[in-house]
Amino acid sequence: FKFLDLLLWRWDVLEPTTTIRSYIEDHIRKQGYTLQYFADLSGVNAGTLSAIIKGTRPIAMAQLDLITQGMNLEPGHFYELYGAECFVESSPHWRRLEPFLQRCAELDKLDCIHRVIQQVTDDRSYISELFEMAEGMFEREQNQAALMLYECVAECEKYQHSERLALCHYRIFTLSLSQDQNQNLRAAVLFEPYINRLDEERQLDAIKDLANTYSALRYWEKLFIHAEELERKTEFLQSYKKKNEDKLNRVTVYPLFVYKAYSNLLKATASERMGKYEEALRYTKSFAETVKDAEPDDEALEYIHKFKSWEEANTYLYRLLMGDQSVLPTYVEFIEKNQAELLPALVSIMEAANKYGMNIDHILLKFDFQINSVETLTQGYSKQVKSDLYTTFLVELAIYHLTRGRHEKGLRQIMNCLKSAIEINNQSDIIHCVALYEKYRNKATDEIQNQYKSLLMEVQNSYEKKEYPLYNLA
Repeated sequence: FKFLDLLLWRWDVLEPTTTIRSYIEDHIRKQGYTLQYFADLSGVNAGTLSAIIKGTRPIAMAQLDLITQGMNLEPGHFYELYGAECFVESSPHWRRLEPFLQRCAELDKLDCIHRVIQQVTDDRSYISELFEMAEGMFEREQNQAALMLYECVAECEKYQHSERLALCHYRIFTLSLSQDQNQNLRAAVLFEPYINRLDEERQLDAIKDLANTYSALRYWEKLFIHAEELERKTEFLQSYKKKNEDKLNRVTVYPLFVYKAYSNLLKATASERMGKYEEALRYTKSFAETVKDAEPDDEALEYIHKFKSWEEANTYLYRLLMGDQSVLPTYVEFIEKNQAELLPALVSIMEAANKYGMNIDHILLKFDFQINSVETLTQGYSKQVKSDLYTTFLVELAIYHLTRGRHEKGLRQIMNCLKSAIEINNQSDIIHCVALYEKYRNKATDEIQNQYKSLLMEVQNSYEKKEYPLYNLA
């Protein structure tokens, strides 16, 4: 709270004469305007303007914006001062607070929001209103402003056992996800205890999002546990909900059958990553059966087609990882027609090639353009998932070249992988890249050695700045 105290102190020490009214009055005098002329220029009624300057009438947000425009100042120029005058030095009223917070969100004046909400919630005022406003901002994708309001409400209600508190933590979790893997782990750990306090239907989306996060973090056992929980809760809801509930009448984002199918898809993924390929195939058949039983209405058809595509892709994948190289040509044909599956497919093909000593030069040549275009290769995935998949691909590609004596190519891919791992703060991949480089250090050119030193300096600087709080889950 020291930082907050400092921010509030800044407002407390503002001189009494430094008011918006005095700025307006000084501007009119210095420009040589009459009151009527400035009223016409700004679009604010002359009588209203006179009352504002005299201090007998408070300034409304709309009037403040018009006056600011009339003074040729940037939008929001007076917001910090307005916040101090209206919400710190005097008792705030929601009728004035609401438009102020909304305009701050629109103009990305996050500092102003932060200072005001800390002040007005000292006595727990307007918590319900702040929550509803946060929900509106969330819908309008004013994410940073919404996050600040959710955090404020969660702090004020931290001793409550309410669904609203749980929903705040769910929103905080989703809004906190980024490319930083440690930050994502922290967000997941902080949110997990609140899942069961959510509405039963909303829990399905929350578990799905949490499972996806653990998947990107490569916490395969956690992924499997949450996938099982998702299946169990979905089956419970299916036992008393209509099979095809209207989209407008449900809380869940997707039809219920999607969650059951997806839970088995996640279990297949976790099993595959833990080397249990036979189990992965079994769970793949399970989600295929779930989809087959779904009623194919207009909405369901989209997801049915997706799961059928994943069934085909994953069947090829697991057979390949079990050593069945005969499926490789068919798998390559499939991903040529389904470019959205290219990145995970290439990761799996690289892993199989390195495991079984397969020569896949012809496949790398076929997809050379996509491999050398990060945006093309990673399109269609969330930031955290695509970053993790891309880093995994780079390290497998490096190993493939190095084991075939293509040292310069392999070492360049290690540099690419190390750079990507640093960007997403993935410490296990950073260590893996360092270990690989040290193994082939004597093959590195001067250029690669200098790039390696530069990248390690980035890592060192990050640690010195304490940007890797791996164990700080508070």
